[in-house]
Amino acid sequence: MKEIKQSFRQMMDGSIAASMRTKGVDYKLNWGATLPRLREKAEEIGKNYDLAIALWKENVRECKILATMIMPPNEVLPEVIDIWMEQTPTQEIAEQAAFNLYQYLPYAPEKAYTWMASSEPLYQLCGFHIITRLFMNGQEPNERGINEFIDQAIVALQGESIPVRKAAMAAVQRFANLGLVYERIAKSALKQANLEFL
Repeated sequence: MKEIKQSFRQMMDGSIAASMRTKGVDYKLNWGATLPRLREKAEEIGKNYDLAIALWKENVRECKILATMIMPPNEVLPEVIDIWMEQTPTQEIAEQAAFNLYQYLPYAPEKAYTWMASSEPLYQLCGFHIITRLFMNGQEPNERGINEFIDQAIVALQGESIPVRKAAMAAVQRFANLGLVYERIAKSALKQANLEFL
């Protein structure tokens, strides 16, 4: 743990950290390390459940991102993921967690649908990011899943949160890319809601 924290010092990028602070993204500690550098570190460490748990507990940007990169998706229980989601401090961490870990969970679709239906923007954001990745990997939803996804996407696209709206639109586009039937469903649903398909 100590060695990892010291390695962040070498990755330090003050301009990134300063830019985040001016945007109101506040961590107890933020070295401004770039994602490629953190990915290299994660590869060096390998998957490690206990270390991921310990890293997540630190209120340090790099520790949280690294935790999402080294957590083995097949070992982590849904309850732990729920705790992590509750403790997610920023949009960046939510997006990194969805990209690095949540999309690979054996129960990823279940989390995606639950979180898309949440009233919390960070949960919604994560839900749409996960479902986008699942669609990108060719996972097709069943009929109930289609209806639920379309309903949640329409609600999100009419919501106030710009990041959630963007994530929902990206998910709708990936859904439409699954095939002609999906594309027609998406376009028709958006048209009925007076929304434009981008």
